[in-house]
Amino acid sequence: MALDESKIRFSELKREGFIPTKRKGPTGIGYTLETALGLKENNLALPDLDKIEIKAHRDGSSNLITLFTFNRNVWQINPLDAIRKYGSYDRNNRLGMYYTMSLKPNSAGLFLTVTESEISVQHTSGEVIAIWHLATLAERFMQKIPALLFISARTEERGGREYFHFYRAQLMEGTTPELLSDLFKTGDILVDLRLHDKRTRARNHGTGFRTSEDKLPKLFTHIRDI
Repeated sequence: MALDESKIRFSELKREGFIPTKRKGPTGIGYTLETALGLKENNLALPDLDKIEIKAHRDGSSNLITLFTFNRNVWQINPLDAIRKYGSYDRNNRLGMYYTMSLKPNSAGLFLTVTESEISVQHTSGEVIAIWHLATLAERFMQKIPALLFISARTEERGGREYFHFYRAQLMEGTTPELLSDLFKTGDILVDLRLHDKRTRARNHGTGFRTSEDKLPKLFTHIRDI
């Protein structure tokens, strides 16, 4: 579907006011929107609507979403060595590094450092664990979400059923390494390490870069209502 056609359909949907959800639970808003716009549900990592990703957002929701994962050529020490030096045991007695990083050292002494050109995970001893270049992260982000159609909805419950009023659609495009740097510093983008010891190697699920739904507009340089 072309953007112009989606604008017409959204205008019609906006005038309808509150409509009932077509699926219970947290995924109901996205499924209801896609159904109302005449789109097939897309659970693949492929953009919708002619290279524009669609995100339906409940007003007030701060649910965390994963923007992308990226690990290529970032580790400065062997990941298995890092786990055995700085990992911790989970409830299943599995040694791993499942940490959401921040600028302050965690219980393992690991913390996030942010500059204008890169972010890194370091230990309080001075050892650098991994480095991501912000230009590379910006490129990866734009590959995953070249543009975002961010559609906001008011919600209410009637007789135990959720209803949505989709009232605003914003087209968001573009980002920069400098913008990402600022968002890492403020904690609006989170860095999740997700790996554990598999005896002979590290099992890495991919470092996740996440944000909350309500912070998504901060990631883009150009935003306009449609």
